[in-house]
Amino acid sequence: MKSLQILHLEDDAFDADLVHREVARLHADPGWTTVTSADEFFDALDEKPFDAVLSDNRVAGIEGLEALRVIRERLPGLPFIFVSGNADPRWAEHCIEAGATDYVPKDQLWRLPSALRRLNDDRERQRLMTLTRARAVLVDAVRDLSLARSVPQIVDIVRKAARQLNHADGATFILRDGDRCHYVDEDATSPLWSGQKFPMEACISGWAMLHGEPAVIGDIYQDARIPHDAYRPTFVKSLVMVPIRAEAPIGAIGNYWAHEHEATPDEVALIQALADSTSLAFENVALIEGLEQRVRERTAELETVNRELEAFSYSVSHDLRAPLRAVAGYTDMLLSDVTPPLGGDARVYAENVRRSAHRMGTLIEDMLSLAKVSRMTLSVRQVPLGRIAREVLDGLQASDPARHVALDIDESLVVRGDAGLLRIVLENLLSNAWKFTGKRADARIVMRATPDADGRTAVTIADNGAGFDMKHAHQLFEPFRRLHRESEFPGTGVGLAIVKRIVDKHGGEIGVEAAKGEGAHFTLRLPAA
Repeated sequence: MKSLQILHLEDDAFDADLVHREVARLHADPGWTTVTSADEFFDALDEKPFDAVLSDNRVAGIEGLEALRVIRERLPGLPFIFVSGNADPRWAEHCIEAGATDYVPKDQLWRLPSALRRLNDDRERQRLMTLTRARAVLVDAVRDLSLARSVPQIVDIVRKAARQLNHADGATFILRDGDRCHYVDEDATSPLWSGQKFPMEACISGWAMLHGEPAVIGDIYQDARIPHDAYRPTFVKSLVMVPIRAEAPIGAIGNYWAHEHEATPDEVALIQALADSTSLAFENVALIEGLEQRVRERTAELETVNRELEAFSYSVSHDLRAPLRAVAGYTDMLLSDVTPPLGGDARVYAENVRRSAHRMGTLIEDMLSLAKVSRMTLSVRQVPLGRIAREVLDGLQASDPARHVALDIDESLVVRGDAGLLRIVLENLLSNAWKFTGKRADARIVMRATPDADGRTAVTIADNGAGFDMKHAHQLFEPFRRLHRESEFPGTGVGLAIVKRIVDKHGGEIGVEAAKGEGAHFTLRLPAA
């Protein structure tokens, strides 16, 4: 038996000895070059030729898969066998897909002599070298097909890979078009039928699709399935044609040879594997195109809804305000300008109308603010949140100078966001804190910040006011939801819904902890400055 020259990547001396002893059962005396590091590996490649490479998953300075890549670049047909302590079949499959010739776990070293014996047979060795090269082509094609996003991309990948896989003189890519075969593209030594369409029953690609199985033809002029006259002007003497998908084929892939050649089972299996991967690529493209179509439809629907919301906002802003102004104006005149002045029940009724008109005006303003916030785009920059909070609280104090509220505000606090929108957040949260502490003599409002675990800033705004029962917390950020009676604490219930929408637009989060009679703690998680 011919003595093999083997390059062995193994840095464990005991494992290397076990491998060498197992190989000795071949009754041969292979020449071993054992390397334990990346430097030794590259030096050995430069020193002499090898018949095979055995490799552990890694040695010092280089992973086994990287060594495989180097071998495939320098010596594409050189057999490369992993001999690894990792017995996971998924890892073994990954190594084979990456271009390895074989994979032998270290607890199954009895398999190694037979793997090497195949290498010692010249014909088998040549077959393995050819398969190794073809596997590398197939792996690249499968990877590229998984990334394809259109039919033209799939066609371009397949027509090139199909010819390279089997060293054919030509390759063709056919798609089924109803009852016709559309020869979409080709890669051949001379032109064939690119762009033409033929009846399914009149060409071999149609036969492969109709039967859902490969057609292997060593001499086209000896096969009744071939329309001989169509092939006479071409170089084609032999071919293999495989369907894309066995169930309800959508196309076919073919190899042509300029000489009589009976495609081997390996060659048929390789091109069929390419066809199977092509089928998956088509399904991916169909899925992506379907998703993109739904996105376009959804975008169109949202644009329609936005236009309707714009029209609604305009109607609310202009058409409802006008009669409301009339109601408020005439009510004010009834209360101030009529002679004699209204009194008794008439005055009570008029004052109720005025209060209701004022409340409706407030509701309209809040509805418009809510709609406006939803449509606004962010202008992101550093925002001095602490300084803005102080300005808001100074304004609240000026509007109610008789009140005393203890304030603890971190005026150095800075975050990233839209300054105008974040001011609205603070105006709502701080005015709520001011309002709900209105019945406490020891009212206190605190705003502090701490770094968050995910790199954001956690801003807490706390008060010791009326608070609320946490069982109602899920309603807190819904528009027009109120947890307190209007007569006790006036408001429309829109402010916190606006706050949440602004925080969401910043990619942040808002949470709350509260207890009835003990105040509320709102925590905003916003992008750090």
